[in-house]
Amino acid sequence: MAKKRPQTKGKPQVTSGEIPVVGAREPCPCGSGRRYKACHGRDAAHAVTELVQRPFEGLPGEGDWVALRELVPAATVPLPLKDELPEGVPSVTLATVLPMAWPALRRDDGSVLLGLQNDTPSGDISRDLADTLQRALTAEPGSPVQARRAPADGPRLQDLLDPNGTFEPVVHTGFEFWVPDSENASGEVAASLERANAAAIPTVKIAAVDSAYWCETPEKNHLRWVMPHPEEKLLDALARLHAAGASSLGEGTRLVGSFRAHGLTVPVWDLPSSVKAEDVEKPAAEFAERLAAALATDAPLTADERRARGGLTNRQVTLS
Repeated sequence: MAKKRPQTKGKPQVTSGEIPVVGAREPCPCGSGRRYKACHGRDAAHAVTELVQRPFEGLPGEGDWVALRELVPAATVPLPLKDELPEGVPSVTLATVLPMAWPALRRDDGSVLLGLQNDTPSGDISRDLADTLQRALTAEPGSPVQARRAPADGPRLQDLLDPNGTFEPVVHTGFEFWVPDSENASGEVAASLERANAAAIPTVKIAAVDSAYWCETPEKNHLRWVMPHPEEKLLDALARLHAAGASSLGEGTRLVGSFRAHGLTVPVWDLPSSVKAEDVEKPAAEFAERLAAALATDAPLTADERRARGGLTNRQVTLS
């Protein structure tokens, strides 16, 4: 026999717009007697778990947002807000990762660090980060901000950040930006920095083009370039260049494939260990010109180009 649900007679009822977000197994605040996940939590859960394919779309530097989320170990970027900073908050800075994987940190001086590479509880990274940022702006100085599920109707980064602001990442060789005086760090802080720095892959931002990053690995180096073009059109253009023998970045380099991340395509080149970041600047700029010409071509792909495209797509993976 089915269990009787608790009676709600005499309990105040509230409208949907007034119902707060609570734990999935807690009683729904509407007074129905059912658990939140089986009542008003259904719509909220659907809203926050539906995947947003391009969470950083519309933000300045979308490609760099993707790169810092997926490719770059240690980097920071000042974040300009639409509104004035609250009193006592001198600055807001995006960081790839923070100590203890904190979502955000309000420093002793009141400044805010927002972590980008954390796991997020919903399908919209932008909404999760915006919720964390808002809570960090009012947190007590000297305290981290804990993770939580963002309200389904909460703001996104696109609502909080200045759309006319710049997004200029500074790539670091290590995580000394975690602490104001890293040179004098000692004990557990110094040990934590040492471990984090040892695990970081050396990475350099290429200045000649947008959203391209050189990195060094033990066997070979790579260039990973986040591109904003529509995927199908970009793959056609890369195939044209590959079939024409014009897809490399110089002797010994090779376009090996691409992956998808947060709605954008990221072509990847293998580079000899002798090729450093500065060696890629000019070839990358020249490749960008060849790519622009290929993107402007609407002619059907030739048989060789179709084979080249098939090879590129067969090596494609999706990170998000």
